[in-house]
Amino acid sequence: MPAVPVQTWGSGARAVLVHGSLATGPLEWDAQRPLAEEGYQLVVPTRRAYATAGSGHPLDLGEDFLADGQDIAGLLGDGAHLVGHSYGALVALVAAHERPEAVHSLVLAEPPLFDATDHPAAAALQEGLVQLLARPVGDREFLTDFLRLVGTDAADLPSELVEELSAMTPALRGARQPWETPLPTAELVAADFPTVVVSGAHHPGFTAVCEALAELLGAQHQVVAGAGHEVQLAAEAFNAVLLRLWRSTEDGPT
Repeated sequence: MPAVPVQTWGSGARAVLVHGSLATGPLEWDAQRPLAEEGYQLVVPTRRAYATAGSGHPLDLGEDFLADGQDIAGLLGDGAHLVGHSYGALVALVAAHERPEAVHSLVLAEPPLFDATDHPAAAALQEGLVQLLARPVGDREFLTDFLRLVGTDAADLPSELVEELSAMTPALRGARQPWETPLPTAELVAADFPTVVVSGAHHPGFTAVCEALAELLGAQHQVVAGAGHEVQLAAEAFNAVLLRLWRSTEDGPT
């Protein structure tokens, strides 16, 4: 099994939830805990770069969707539903490519896969991130600008949360970026499992990516509005998407 921290909530059909940047698994997926009462075992890892978050030890690893994908592939067991949000959706793509036979369903929520489309808003968002990553600024300023780019105003967040996110920022700044290494999207076009792409209706760049990726993969595109990029926080609507998909595959992969 991968040497990453893992929490398990509930029992039943296995579902692996992969968090995005600036988070731990339990922090990101707390709003999905009620799904453990619906007959599902939620497997909630914290990816390598964030494994020491909150421990007082520095985060000295950049997140890496290739290495993380190997870890997550090992958590699929004999078969599991797989859900990834933001950078975690890139990780989920890699894991699904590694072990497609172990994937019952795949959910990709707001993936930053900007090369999936030639939409100018997606290109502008990627360019903004490239420029931000090249700027020699402190972590707090980087965080504020990063959140603004993806559609969140840091001023709307509690100050203690901003401090917590600032401490996680080195893992994001040192990350393998999605435009640096090709992801195995084309290889999943003929996958046997159903895929749903979820967007948050908050940013034209992310919307364009989700629409294009859904078309490429032959996937459903679902919109969960009201929580910006953090679609999982719109718990009622997002959890309903997961339950509908998971229950439609109760007999295994389709």
